Amino acid sequence: MKMKKYIAQTMPEAMKKVKNDLGDDAVVVSSKVIYTKGFLGLFKKKQFEVLAGVDAVEVADTRPDLDVFEKQRDFEEKYALSQQNEAIQKQLNELKKMIKQTSTQKTINHIPAIIQPIYMHLQKQELNEELITEICDELFDIVRNEPATTYEQLLMHAQESMYKKLSKYPMGGVNFERKFVNILGPTGVGKTTTIAKIAARAVLEKKKKVAFITTDTYRIGAIEQLKTYANLLHAPVEVVYTKEDYERAIKQFSGHDLVLIDTAGRNYKEAKFIADLEELIDTKQNVQNYLVLALTAKQLDMATIIEQFSTFDIQQLIFTKMDETNTIGSMVNLMVKYNKGLAYYTDGQEVPENIEEGSVSKLVELIFQGVES
Repeated sequence: MKMKKYIAQTMPEAMKKVKNDLGDDAVVVSSKVIYTKGFLGLFKKKQFEVLAGVDAVEVADTRPDLDVFEKQRDFEEKYALSQQNEAIQKQLNELKKMIKQTSTQKTINHIPAIIQPIYMHLQKQELNEELITEICDELFDIVRNEPATTYEQLLMHAQESMYKKLSKYPMGGVNFERKFVNILGPTGVGKTTTIAKIAARAVLEKKKKVAFITTDTYRIGAIEQLKTYANLLHAPVEVVYTKEDYERAIKQFSGHDLVLIDTAGRNYKEAKFIADLEELIDTKQNVQNYLVLALTAKQLDMATIIEQFSTFDIQQLIFTKMDETNTIGSMVNLMVKYNKGLAYYTDGQEVPENIEEGSVSKLVELIFQGVES
């Protein structure tokens, strides 16, 4: 990574220098306040020092420090080892698949044929096995007590059962009961685009007065992206670097109906970044906190993120990138496991079209979409 230090009178001025010099792909590595001495060592002057960098293009090493044949031999050995590892991993994956299929087949053999399509569909959606078992046990009781029950009736009962299980979780997005909304989540999940969609709906459909605050000073391009959306919606935006900046922006937008706060996208599996976020923004007083997760991520990784944010008052989740996956079982599994509701899900990049408020009926419809009928 190409690194460079910048010093300016204000933080926005420093960030402008970073952008002009390194471009939108630059990332801020560190920032701090420094004091320089003035005339005769007196009158200390406050300035901001920013260390920023951008990934440099790798250049091939042309130095003749190794013999050409040694390089070729090393390359062939590494390639052979890579091929061997890939072959071993492929065998392991096939073995896991075979074990899972065998286990599934044994389970299916004990399920009445009329229930099997529903069981297989829920498994394909990657729903938690415990949840699948609960629903199928109910269906089994119906078949045992009422042999004349049709498949259509069983399917309807399965949907009703799922509806009841999900009805206890809070559904739906912004209701304007709380003015300030924190959008939290790791990098790469689409927080900024999601914020734009929520804001556009509030402005265009609800005729609300909206403002933006961003703390995502880590990525230069993120600030510009949010400003672009803000300009389109004729909404003000404030970039905050410190706790004082944040409190000042909160007071400035006190007259707005909705203030959406775009937090920095970081690797929140590391507790340090959670602590940094807690120091910068208010997550407890008169705010609504949404945690954004991408459905393309592994369920275990999403679970880790939720647990890292356990100190925050997060009642609802937002799931993105539904259009990039064929299964949504992880969404339901995480809601049930962590007792969280569904605020929104997104299924594309279009603003404001590709976003839907969470609802039990729609979620059940999505889960059973494509089931054999």
